[in-house]
Formats: sequence, C-alpha cells, structure tokens
Amino acid sequence: MRSENAPSQAAESVRAVREMPDPAYAGLWDSIVVDASVKDRLLRATALNLRLRRELPFETTALHGLVLLHGPPGTGKTTLARGLAHELAKITPKRQARLVEVNPHGLMSAEHGESQSAVTQLLAEYVPSLADDGVPTVVLLDEIESMAVARSEASLAANPADVHRATDAVLAALDANTTAFPNLVFVATSNFVGVLDEAFLSRVDVQIHVPVPDSAGIVAILRSALRSMAPAYACLGELACDEQLEEVAGRLAGADGRRVRKTILEAMLGRDETVLDPGSTTIDDLLAAASRVMEDGGISQGGSEG
Repeated sequence: MRSENAPSQAAESVRAVREMPDPAYAGLWDSIVVDASVKDRLLRATALNLRLRRELPFETTALHGLVLLHGPPGTGKTTLARGLAHELAKITPKRQARLVEVNPHGLMSAEHGESQSAVTQLLAEYVPSLADDGVPTVVLLDEIESMAVARSEASLAANPADVHRATDAVLAALDANTTAFPNLVFVATSNFVGVLDEAFLSRVDVQIHVPVPDSAGIVAILRSALRSMAPAYACLGELACDEQLEEVAGRLAGADGRRVRKTILEAMLGRDETVLDPGSTTIDDLLAAASRVMEDGGISQGGSEG
C-alpha cells in the first residue's frame, strides 16, 4: 500500500522509491572499486539482518536493522547503498527488494520543533507505509550526521533543543520499526562518524568502513573509466591498457575514488588539443593531471556519492 495522504515535508524528503531489480541500478555495485570484503560484508549483513529479525525476537538478537557505512567523502558509500538493494533482490526468496532514498538535510528546519515532527512523520509513518507489503526494503539515510548529531555537541547548534528532539525522534523511530517492520533495513552513510550521537551508534548492528582506494584500486578505477569512454573516443581504450597508469596511480595516492575519476577530466583540459579532441589524451596528460590534482589536495569536496 502507498500512503496518499503522507505529510508533504516527509514525502518531499524522499528522493526516490525504486522497486528492484531495476536496470538503472544494475551497474552501481560493480562501479565502486573497493576490496571485495567490504561488499561481501555489506550484502551478507543486510541479508542476515532481515532473516534474523523476521525469525527471532529482538530480545534474542538485539538487532535494530541499522547498518552504517562510514569513511572519507568520495569513496562510494552512497553508490554502494543504492546498489545494495539491487544486489539484495537477487538473493531474496521472491527475488525482489526496494530502495527508499531519504534526504536527511530536507528534514532539518530552523523552525522550533519542526525537525522532530518531520523526522517522526518520515521514519515512523511515511517510510513504513512504503514498506508495509513485506518486501525487503533498504532505506538509505545519506549523511546521517545531519539528523543524528551527538546531543553533547548540541550547544554548538543554533537551536540545541531542536537538535535534541530530532535525534530523539530518530532513535524512537528506529526502535519502533525494529520489530514492527522486520523487512526494513536502514543503511546510513557518514563522512564524520565521530560527531554521531552515542545512542545512535549503539543501535548500529554493523559498522563498515569504506576507505580511499589503494594503488591497485586507483589503477582499476582509471581503467574502468577510460574503457567506459572508449565507445565515444576509441583511443582511450588503448590508454586504459597503458602500463604507466601505475605511475599515475602512484601520484594519486590518498585521493578518493571520485577525484580519481575526475583526474581524467583534468587531463583533458590540460591542452587545447585535448579539449577539441578528448580522444587524443595521452599518458603524459594523465601524469601531469595527477600531479595537479594532488597539489590541490586530492580529495573531492561536496557531492552525494560519499
């Protein structure tokens, strides 16, 4: 059943509701280059969480249906969470799952008391109404620090009382959904896990760190990106095989995955010739671009692919 009369602020805070499998999400999981153990743990933790909460009482499992992906911005946390629902659909009994993507920033209001009300309406009423058919549902809470900030830090906020209430509302909703909706799993992402509320962290069933890529990972990202551009610019397919990509990766050590991909753009804008013909980009262009990227800090700023 879909609620037609959900409070507008709660509904507007939901970016997307997608039934899985969905071809538009099929490539997300594989697009993130990270140690296989990260993906394996995320998928297994979600599948097992759903099963145990369905078959066993909370008093036995202490499971809240909450997974936390944390790490630097640009490492693919959000993309992994989006791809998780598609992968989950492959292994559920009925081969189906759902993704509900929430924008927590849209819930926080400067108006006294409104944040608490919006969080309650969204997490305790609207989201459950989207999943009351029993279909395994992944609820993505991106950048959860915006709505579950440590209450000990509330004195730094413009309206500390409202911060307290909003965090309390998150905790209350998680507790209510734990047993009432065992088909719901919340996957939260955070770039700054140290600012999260302790009571929120105590409800996390599994914490998974998503690190910046190592040298081999950087090479894999570059090759994947270049090959994906080859249908438009054939020579980039050859560049993807260049052994000197390892040297490029060495210069990009410490960069996040998003910035690694954008290094190719940086290489293309280095010369007038490559602007006019991106397919003429060379390994020397990439090497020079990698050096420029790292001189600028190497880490992506902003965005929602964290």
